[in-house]
Order: sequence, then C-alpha cells, then structure tokens
Amino acid sequence: MKAKKASLPLLFSVVFMDMVGFGFIIPLIPDYIHNFGGAPALAGLLMASYALGQFFAAPIVGRLSDRYGRKPLLLFSIGGTFLSLLLLGFARSLPLIFASRILDGLTGGNITVAQSYIVDITDDKNRAKGFGIIGMAFGFGFIIGPVFGGLLSGFGLSAPAFVAAGIAAVNLALIAFALPESLSSDRKDDLTRNPRRAFSAALLLETLRRKGTGTVLQMSMVYSFAFTLFESMFALFAAEALGVGPSERGWLLAYVGVLVALVQGGGVGLLAKRFDERKLAAVSISVAAVSLALYSLSPSVPTLMLALAPLSLGSGVASTMLRTLLTKSVSKESSGGTLGLAASIDSVNRILAPLAGGAILASIGPRAPGLIAAALAGATALYAWKRLVREDCLSTDAATGSCEEA
Repeated sequence: MKAKKASLPLLFSVVFMDMVGFGFIIPLIPDYIHNFGGAPALAGLLMASYALGQFFAAPIVGRLSDRYGRKPLLLFSIGGTFLSLLLLGFARSLPLIFASRILDGLTGGNITVAQSYIVDITDDKNRAKGFGIIGMAFGFGFIIGPVFGGLLSGFGLSAPAFVAAGIAAVNLALIAFALPESLSSDRKDDLTRNPRRAFSAALLLETLRRKGTGTVLQMSMVYSFAFTLFESMFALFAAEALGVGPSERGWLLAYVGVLVALVQGGGVGLLAKRFDERKLAAVSISVAAVSLALYSLSPSVPTLMLALAPLSLGSGVASTMLRTLLTKSVSKESSGGTLGLAASIDSVNRILAPLAGGAILASIGPRAPGLIAAALAGATALYAWKRLVREDCLSTDAATGSCEEA
C-alpha cells in the first residue's frame, strides 16, 4: 500500500496538467463563438457537445480500465485530448471547433479512471484525503490554466490550444514512463468476473432506490446540475453582466482555483478527521447555496470576488464529501462501478446544464442561471440535513440502512 501511495504525487501531476490544458480553453469559449459569428447561447451548446461525447465514453472507458488497467486508459484519454487540441488550434470554422470538443469528450473518462486509481490505492480511512489531493490538482489546474489561457489569447485564439496540446504531450510521456499501474492482478480478475454495468435508466433507478447509496446519489445529481449550471455560465455571466474581458475572466477563474486548491489540498482531510463527513456535506452544500445567490446578484467585480470565496470553499468540500460518502456506501469492489455511474450522471448534467443555462440567459438574463442554481443547491442542502444528519440514511452496506428508502 505504501508503494502505491507513493504514486499519488504522480497522479496529482497527471490530473493537474490535464486541468491546466482544460483551463486554457474554458474562459475563451465565448470568444470562440463570437469570432466565428455565433450567438452567445451557442457557448452552452459548445460545452454540451463535449459532455455529450463524454457521456457515451466515460462508462466504456471505466469498464475497459477494470479489464486492462488504469494506465492504458489514461494514455488513451490524454491522447484524445492531445489530438482534439491540435484540431482546435487549426480550426477556422464553428463546425471544426465543435468537432474538436466532441472528439475530446469521446476520448474522455480520464477523471473517472483517476478516481478509480484513488480507490485502488487507498482505504476507507484515507480515501477522503486521496480525493482531496485530486481536488487540489483540479484547483491548481484552474489557477494556472485560465490565467495563461487568457494571456495567450493575446496572440490569437489558436495559441492557447497549441500550448495546451504541448502540455498534453508532456502528460502522455509522464503517464507512459513514470506512473505505475494501480490495479492488481487479483482485483483485475475480480472486476473482470463482475464487470461494471453499462449506464441505463434501469440501473440509475435501481441505484437511486438503494438505502445509503441512493440517498447520496440523489443529492449528487441535483447538486452537480446546480454547480454545472453556475460553472458553464460563469464566463458568459462575467462578460454579459459585468463586461469582463477574456484576460480578466482568466484571473477570476484562477482566484477560484486558489481557494478550491487550499480547501481540497489540506482542508478537506483535516475537516474529515475532526467532523462527521455527513454533517460536512450538509454544511458545505448550504454554504454553496447561499454563495450562489450572492454571486448571481453581484453588481461589480469586487463583490463578485467576495461571493466567490465562500462558494469555492463550500463547493470544494461538498464535492469531495459527496464522492467520499458515495464510495463508502458500497463495497470496495463496487466502488468503481458506482463512480462510473456518478460520472455518467455528471456527464448528463454537463449536457443539460449548459443547454438550459444558455436558454435561460437568452430568455431571462445573465443573472438568472445563477439564481436557479442557488435554489437547486438550497433544496439539496435541506435534503442533506434531513436524510444524512437527522435521519442518518447512510450505511456502509448498500443492502442495509437506518431509515426508509427515499
């Protein structure tokens, strides 16, 4: 186990560099659409196109990683990212830009594989810390990526894509030559004999009805949609409501990344040791809900930054706690499949939320998506207090529970 834990810094580097490349592109999406004559609402469709590809790919990549190992599938995913970024750099039309994002999504699944890697090398006691380290890589990636993406956009919109492709190439070399395989032959045999089930409405409904697991998954679904609605519309909100340019948008996303990295890098692990994880989930979702409302009503960049501080902290803890509670609600052998199902739900949300956000923004205004996200997060917080804290509807055994099914 110690040898496997030593690979955590390498996995951190892999996820960090992947998110740096991703962060290069996110604040520039409104500019890609504008430069090629598209309507602002198309920004939501562009983000949804990536998620649509990932929705179909992530469960398949997850199952293949159970059969062939985590490392080969990480190479496949990052390789797809490299090719898609090259295509984006050379794109001179909206169809090619959409094609690049769809390709990246279809070869996606690297985050699901990274989360499975964490499950392979941790136990129940330190899994929250492991997920926190991955969360910190996300945070640091969003510190570096958006800032340099915004700065590089001064050399043209192709420059960030080509630099991000170079980062993906370095990442490929790191995975190929330095990152060890985490999946043992014994566990690989177990997973091969008991493969993950493909995502389906029947599987989703079956899992949602389970005591413990279903409770956490219900909260994850709604909270994920709410946060994705905020996240996917952030650049458009900053541009449309506050008149913020691409470079400034990059700095704002970096500011959020610093806060998320601080809380997930060490704060989550310390909090999980001192406080009950179920209460942490309820409190952090509550903080995120209130902060989303304040963010949506911000009249200026300084007040926006004030609102983003508790929002980043709350969401950083909430996402880690929900993933941790989800894996603890099932056996270790089932955790990969459960994470794959959660990733599929996240992918659906990354399709629906940008589409809904773009339509809401176009029909009501740039502040409306954030207010709706706040309402959804608030409902999730109330549900968390009721089901997790008051009724204690979480069991480490998916077949048992201390309360009635939801």
